[in-house]
Amino acid sequence: MKETLIVDGYNIIYAWPELEKIIESSSMDHARSRLISILADYAALTGQRIILVFDAHHMKNTAERTAIIDGVEVIYTQTGETADALIERLVGSLPDPGKVYVATSDQAEQVIIFGRGAYRLTPGELREQVRLVKKESQRFYRQSVPTDGYLENRLLSNVRARLEKWRRQK
Repeated sequence: MKETLIVDGYNIIYAWPELEKIIESSSMDHARSRLISILADYAALTGQRIILVFDAHHMKNTAERTAIIDGVEVIYTQTGETADALIERLVGSLPDPGKVYVATSDQAEQVIIFGRGAYRLTPGELREQVRLVKKESQRFYRQSVPTDGYLENRLLSNVRARLEKWRRQK
């Protein structure tokens, strides 16, 4: 049973200071892209299915759109539908009976998703989980310099010097 994490996109963007700064300095598009990137890394490390939901209810004449970006399922709601409404529908209709988590700070949303059997994560809890998973992964995936694996870098200095002397003599 694969775990599913459903994320209220704008709710998280405005709750995480680093993403809010991106909005101020750059644009909302950049903040959305950064959140997708963060969640893609998180999904790869945890194996969770990630569904990221963004509101489009204030936009005119838009249909619901779904895209898979770097392994994250990104859904934009249709005109007149809030992310909360779509999340409630998703929680009730997921075919896999595995654990479902919803990341949102919306109190009313939390009550509804609890009633449908999902677990909630506050934006702060999600941020902390992302940080811990990234930190844990760094223990296993060491950042090394490509030349670390070269044979010459693993030789004893006297052997290395003798080989270098032979190479130069030809």
